[in-house]
Amino acid sequence: MFQITGILLWLIIIPYCIGLIPAAFTAADRRNPAFVFLAGYFVMWALFGLVTIPVVLFVRYDNFILASNCFMALSILCAAAGVGLTYRRKGSVRALVRTENPLQEGFGNAVRRMSWAERVEWLVFFILLGFQLYKAAAYASFDGDDAYYVTASLIAQQADTMYTILPLTGRHTGLDIRHALAVFPMWIAFVAKKSHIHATILSHTVLPFLLLPLTYLVYYEIGRLLFDGRKNGQDKGRIKRAARRVDSAASENRSELRSGENLPLFMILMAVFQIFGNVSIYTNETFFLTRTWQGKAVAGSLVIPALLWMFLLLSDGRERKDADGLRAKRTGTKRAGLWLLLTCINMTAGICSSIAVFLVSILMAVTAVCLAFVERDCKILIKMGAVCIPGAVYVLAYLIVGYGYLLQ
Repeated sequence: MFQITGILLWLIIIPYCIGLIPAAFTAADRRNPAFVFLAGYFVMWALFGLVTIPVVLFVRYDNFILASNCFMALSILCAAAGVGLTYRRKGSVRALVRTENPLQEGFGNAVRRMSWAERVEWLVFFILLGFQLYKAAAYASFDGDDAYYVTASLIAQQADTMYTILPLTGRHTGLDIRHALAVFPMWIAFVAKKSHIHATILSHTVLPFLLLPLTYLVYYEIGRLLFDGRKNGQDKGRIKRAARRVDSAASENRSELRSGENLPLFMILMAVFQIFGNVSIYTNETFFLTRTWQGKAVAGSLVIPALLWMFLLLSDGRERKDADGLRAKRTGTKRAGLWLLLTCINMTAGICSSIAVFLVSILMAVTAVCLAFVERDCKILIKMGAVCIPGAVYVLAYLIVGYGYLLQ
């Protein structure tokens, strides 16, 4: 009972409530339960890195207890703040879980509107997802990295100390800068401690049921943006002529229906890529299914696709039709939540893998130049630079500690 309660609290309830904070500062047509859940995890992971990394650097004994208590208090406060913001804005508990996009239907109506072909496609995708979940949990892969990462989580859970005992030998050691700043194994230890589950069982059996669906949830959000029937040039022209032509609303709906049918095919294609991508031990697909619980796998499979998702959202400032289908309006005006979420994704890359910070920073720099050119707004360069500040501090700390100027 304690295990189930702990899992539900720290893997479902707390992240979702934290995700209500960036959702409160995001445009209403972008807020939905999937957005909130994903945002909650990236904000929570960013908070964990913000609390844990300084503790690892400056506290040597019983540092896991200190980091766990501080993170637990901060997470509960942020979750309460998210619930408070949503309740204050909507005045209803129901607003915590319902969609706020007037252009989206409820789940039941969306299913009823689907064609039988589209329903079969979604069924095929969920069968593929179930197959991957079954294989990931029942046929867990053990490799050499588990001797370090999973054991590091177990040591933190049982000895209440982080990176002061060498997992390979069990002896006390100095700070290992190669691993010490990538604290994702410590988050696993935290969840294991609070849910009273052995860290090894949590890593190999429980986390695949979380991280695999989270990754596909990111792909789903990307697919919704890529296959939105309102975003191609033909439909944009229809929107502009909506006030003059009464039948444009019907043609828009038909086009949107055709585009919506592409989404399950996109999800099936991504699932097939993941299943048959094991052409090398170094591919992202191999890490996704065989090293799901390792930080480097999370960075490649979840963090980088989430960055692409954020880039698509930030670049979506085009005209869209309102709920009445008679006027066009500008979207993307309420972006504070998106910039906050982008910053948290950048910080999450650091807790997953030290090298991921460099990769993410390069990707963001290239994207900033492209967005500034496309939107003709040089302020984007400044905003992207501000988002990279936590990553720059992370790299600076890595270099200082790595060369021995901070800790001896």
